[in-house]
Amino acid sequence: MTREIVFTGTVALGGNPTPQPGYAVVVRDGVIQEVGPAATIKASHAGARVIETGGTILPGLTDAHAHLYGLGLSLDTVNLSGTTSLDDVIARVRTRAASTPANEWILGRGWDQNDWPVKEFPTAAALDAVISDRPVLLDRVDGHAVLANSAAMRAAGITAATPDPAGGKIIRDASGQPTGVFVDAATNLVERVVPPATFEQRKRRVLASAQRIAETGLTEIHDAGTDAETLHAVIELVDEKKFPIRLYSMLSDNDALLREWFARGPMIDHGGRLTVRSVKLYADGALGSRGAALLEPYADDPHNRGLMIATPAHLEDVARRARAAGFQTNAHAIGDAGVRNVINAYEAAGVTPADRFRVEHLQLVAPPDFARLVRSGIIASMQPTHATSDMYWAEARVGPERIRGAYAWRTVLETGGRLALGSDFPVEEVNPWLGIYAAVTRQDQKGWPSGGWYPEQRLTLAEAIRGFTSDAAYAAFEEKSRGTIERGKLADLTIVEGDVFTMDPSALGDVKVKYTVVGGEIVFEAK
Repeated sequence: MTREIVFTGTVALGGNPTPQPGYAVVVRDGVIQEVGPAATIKASHAGARVIETGGTILPGLTDAHAHLYGLGLSLDTVNLSGTTSLDDVIARVRTRAASTPANEWILGRGWDQNDWPVKEFPTAAALDAVISDRPVLLDRVDGHAVLANSAAMRAAGITAATPDPAGGKIIRDASGQPTGVFVDAATNLVERVVPPATFEQRKRRVLASAQRIAETGLTEIHDAGTDAETLHAVIELVDEKKFPIRLYSMLSDNDALLREWFARGPMIDHGGRLTVRSVKLYADGALGSRGAALLEPYADDPHNRGLMIATPAHLEDVARRARAAGFQTNAHAIGDAGVRNVINAYEAAGVTPADRFRVEHLQLVAPPDFARLVRSGIIASMQPTHATSDMYWAEARVGPERIRGAYAWRTVLETGGRLALGSDFPVEEVNPWLGIYAAVTRQDQKGWPSGGWYPEQRLTLAEAIRGFTSDAAYAAFEEKSRGTIERGKLADLTIVEGDVFTMDPSALGDVKVKYTVVGGEIVFEAK
């Protein structure tokens, strides 16, 4: 039996968490043993280790949509997040090239042309001017487009004669030559020739990612697309007792991988850290790269309705097979046509509320489809920081009418839906408090716009925390074991400085984590 630990502070109790100042939580053997007034608890647990946190004790925060290996890879490649121009991108790539062996590809992620003075897609020519002797491949921030230099395109055998693949687009100049940008399914034309990471590299990146996640106060993430190699690395790390967080895995839409797991059945709570019982599908692309599938054309590109990455028949087929094998299906759908295709597929597959199937992102929804989500018990898995990242240009994409159904968290709740919140890191920052801040304020970190962007869609602080705790647990079939602070549940806690329930909402994005506790083990402690 492990020694008891008593954490004191302001404890957030209930599914719609409310603060109880001067309370304590008793943890032993990985489980919450007792919750109550601190003075009473300390008197009845005299032999326990007491940690006076002086802060807020929350149920362990969960990111309901994230990318474990994507974060690890981004930590090991050129970080292009926050670049303010193509020149800024090139400068960071040039710096990395100086320390990279001449025979290695230079990889990076995070650029977003919407943040630059010139909003057009970049071209290979700009990269070629500084690096022409080896391949360069740079992922857009959302992972739905890449920029390749000419050496990378040569390595992939791409020419003007290369056709656009189904569900993808090669951006071309007036003469038909590829410019260097590949969208959605076309990204694989280049990515398939990137030398694969060794297993040890992958394992190292997975561990670095998990450690970074723990530092932000997250106790679990839902990994939105786990491939076989990453799953192997996680299982080894769990078995070696090195994996600090919990992982709820969504298997990537790979036929061989799905056949294997559908025959095998779900894996629940392996080593107290890993659950595999869901599948990740892609219905369409992203709004920023105009790949999200729309019912009507883009307002700023009237000949374009986006890209369907998966056919309706494929969505329905996987949903049926997953359901029969005891697996949940979670489909990426950003545009209103993508969302409708997923709902149609789920309904055709006979999905019921007990199945807890999910739509990931749900960024633009046609008004009649909100009620359809509720009827089938489909969970809305949404990312608040997407709204505050996209709000500068989103209305230009879809116009003033359709934008009312975009990033509509309040509408989901008022229709009777369930809202699981996340970040989609490394598309956005890992820090869950940036998501909580965005959900409550609908403002950027500078407080713009005053009053919030379409403020009628804001969440209360309790609702935002619920989306990162109890509703995220429900979305993973874990509400009986975690997501709230109560006796008998797993001792997953996020402990932060100050009283988040009394602080000004403008300060929520600056909340500092003091302890991350997973299964009663302190996996991160601020120094």
